[in-house]
Amino acid sequence: MKKTMRQGADALPLNTILDGDCTEVMNGLPEGTVDLIFADPPYNLQLKGDLHRPDNSQVDAVDDHWDQFSSFAAYDQFTRDWLKAARRLLKPDGAIWVIGSYHNIFRVGAALQDAGFWILNDVVWRKSNPMPNFRGKRFTNAHETMIWASKEEGGKYTFNYEALKSLNEGIQMRSDWVLPICTGHERLKDENGDKAHPTQKPESLLHRVLVGSTNPGDVVLDPFFGTGTTGAVAKMLGRDFIGIEREAAYRKVAEKRIADTRKFDREALQVSASKRAEPRVPFGQLVERGMLRPGESLYSMNNRHKAKVRADGTLIGDDVRGSIHQVGAALEGAPSCNGWTYWCFKRDGKTVPIDVLRQQIRSEMQN
Repeated sequence: MKKTMRQGADALPLNTILDGDCTEVMNGLPEGTVDLIFADPPYNLQLKGDLHRPDNSQVDAVDDHWDQFSSFAAYDQFTRDWLKAARRLLKPDGAIWVIGSYHNIFRVGAALQDAGFWILNDVVWRKSNPMPNFRGKRFTNAHETMIWASKEEGGKYTFNYEALKSLNEGIQMRSDWVLPICTGHERLKDENGDKAHPTQKPESLLHRVLVGSTNPGDVVLDPFFGTGTTGAVAKMLGRDFIGIEREAAYRKVAEKRIADTRKFDREALQVSASKRAEPRVPFGQLVERGMLRPGESLYSMNNRHKAKVRADGTLIGDDVRGSIHQVGAALEGAPSCNGWTYWCFKRDGKTVPIDVLRQQIRSEMQN
């Protein structure tokens, strides 16, 4: 796998999978260099004995050694150790996602708060095709819980609200996500044709996480890398990744998977941004550049009011003068007004919103 390094003091082994204990490896990386951590730690399922279906066939459950702890106290210490190392790595505006089941997520949540993280949301991944409950003595486990947290209370973090809204057909994204478990062609197999990993996460889940809480070029670290879902999706979406995985068999599968993954082109990686995230353009810049001339008239979209442009980028109309927002609000008798959507000008007999000129400047700024 191609290994790249960030230049300068904060050199990072980007786009590679590191071998070793996650806590030890994280403690050896430069502090404050990671934008996002996605962690899928052992769930500590506490399975005792085999699980069987009603026909007495055995269920392929998670019974690997890495999911076995001697006690809750041992698991809690393990959790505190890796969370401390993870928090050290995050940038001030970094964030973390941790996924788990009822076996561990409440213990992890408490440890997150004790470590100084600030919980932003808990997100329920509701599985559209969950495994049935074969014993029939409890509800079918049809969901897992993810906790999204910033590095500290009041800390900044990335949240691409408009992009997630676009993913959801223009409706605000909720904290319950209905997505299928990993099956079919996406389920990776080992050389014997068996599951390469018992808890492989679907790419759709990581796609939503990374589109919603990172930007192209961000560094995403996964301390429990497994078969590399985080790395594969990060690569596709133009993010850099660092994976940590101590199991050689998983690393082998992940390396092949990521090598076969193609990055989306630059244009495809762009997502919908909120208006507040777009570059600020003062109205006066339209006047300076001659897009609107001093003395030119602007008209309200409802055609009830008119104002004249002045050389300093303010307006005057009906004995009211001020910014495009102030004059619009005064003329309408309203407490506030978005002047960009209120005013328009006329060209060749056509009415054109002034916001068209602002978007033209923004487009030039982003090229």
